[in-house]
Amino acid sequence: MSYVLAAALFFVIWWMVLFAILPFGVKSQFETGEIVPGSEGAAPQRPMLWRKALATTLVTIVIWGVVCLFVTGKVISLDAIHIGPLH
Repeated sequence: MSYVLAAALFFVIWWMVLFAILPFGVKSQFETGEIVPGSEGAAPQRPMLWRKALATTLVTIVIWGVVCLFVTGKVISLDAIHIGPLH
């Protein structure tokens, strides 16, 4: 696997994991009763984005490592993945 492919794979996995982790532990302003004037009540009170970015990176490293082991260990090759109509 080339470095460019590995980096692209890490980037895609990171964003998918980020969107999966974002909702965890978030309380809306409405739930806490502290609505900032001019903002939506459903907006997060404290989103903790740095903590979620760190968690996303750690989870992504594990997933990316497993995927790289599968691809470089010849458990599955990129040529074996068939995208398109079945014949």
